[in-house]
Amino acid sequence: MIVPRLIERKRDGERLEPDEIRDLVLAYSDGAVPDYQMAALLMAVYFRGLDRDEMNALMDAMLESGKRLDLARLPLPRIDKHSTGGVGDKTSLILAPLIASLGVAVPMMSGRGLGHTGGTLDKLESIPGFRTGLSLAEAEMQIARIGCAMLSQTDEIVPADRKIYALRDATATVEVLPLIAASIMSKKIAESLTGLVLDIKRGSGSFLPKLDDELELAKAMIDLGARHGCPVVALLTAMDRPLGRACGNALEVAEVIEVLKGGGPPDLIEVTLALGAEMLVLAAVATTREGAHALMTDAINSGRALLKFEEIISAQDGDKGVVRDPSRLPQASHQSSFDAKREGVVRTVDPRAIGYGIIALGGGRQNMEEEVDPSVGFIITAKPGLHVTKGQTLATIHARNRGDIDVGRSALERAIVIGDSALPPLPLISHRVTTRGVERLA
Repeated sequence: MIVPRLIERKRDGERLEPDEIRDLVLAYSDGAVPDYQMAALLMAVYFRGLDRDEMNALMDAMLESGKRLDLARLPLPRIDKHSTGGVGDKTSLILAPLIASLGVAVPMMSGRGLGHTGGTLDKLESIPGFRTGLSLAEAEMQIARIGCAMLSQTDEIVPADRKIYALRDATATVEVLPLIAASIMSKKIAESLTGLVLDIKRGSGSFLPKLDDELELAKAMIDLGARHGCPVVALLTAMDRPLGRACGNALEVAEVIEVLKGGGPPDLIEVTLALGAEMLVLAAVATTREGAHALMTDAINSGRALLKFEEIISAQDGDKGVVRDPSRLPQASHQSSFDAKREGVVRTVDPRAIGYGIIALGGGRQNMEEEVDPSVGFIITAKPGLHVTKGQTLATIHARNRGDIDVGRSALERAIVIGDSALPPLPLISHRVTTRGVERLA
């Protein structure tokens, strides 16, 4: 295998053979191919893409690079949910305990922040002591015991994807449909699932802002799942504004706890319950989405979902006291309100500007080695269409020092635009995609 030749061929728009992709990915996983060569190939793929066979080969090679969770012996349905990435999107942290409290095994393997979006692992690790680096044996035992584990990719589990995922973030090669699809599905197939629900983000804050691309991504992942005997359902949800109010790791965990206690922002609740309903129907715990909604509402109102979250935190060495007292989460030392400079209507709350603002505050990474400050971020009360008066608070900045307050303010000034009229926002949940096709919901 001559790696420069493979890079050259893909650069020039040629097709790579499945065996070539396999050999390259496995060699990179073993350290025989350096980062700079894989980065060059990723950039060539960014511009030239991969066809469906190349994408399948990439996913299969990622799977071959490591081991898989052995959960087939469990007498429970095994369902996971994955989001393609958004700002303020903390639905995974709600759904894992909620669905597990209803008798479904939820093996949830997640990633860190990617590009301008937050990562489930970074959010979980804002809980003091929470350990996401479980071994396969630990994850299997925990799922058998309490029905859920929320873990990162270790060296055992699709390690090739773990390395490529981090490299994509550092080389601006995130927004590539086949790379997104192969990355997500390699992790999910490695979980030994009986079903998967996808949350495909659409709009200005998504990695693929065009609707046709989002639908194609959903279809690609549904096809990859079908090839491995894993039924997949995808919902397309809005990311032309942040989801919920909290944006930033510890702030989002606090909002998750609020939802599990029966409160929380309406948009976050609506998306979470829609995704959860699909999970429960796939698991055959409910026969209809309406029935699934009733089950989830009862699990929250009875406190079962909250207790399951405590159980998961405790099992993974975290401070379960944060559930009863969210002030035990990391707290930013400086806070400041961001107020409207004029009367009018909120036209946009740009999620990309918010996401990059969190990174600038220290709550995300600009390179693979950076540490994350879990306490920083924004609480944003402004939503598109909201009529505001001059001086009304639109957001609160949480920063580690006084100087960063200005950094946060600058990000919010770019993100929150007030005008005389509002732009129509995307429907919160717009499409449902299955093997049968695309269903327009709104």
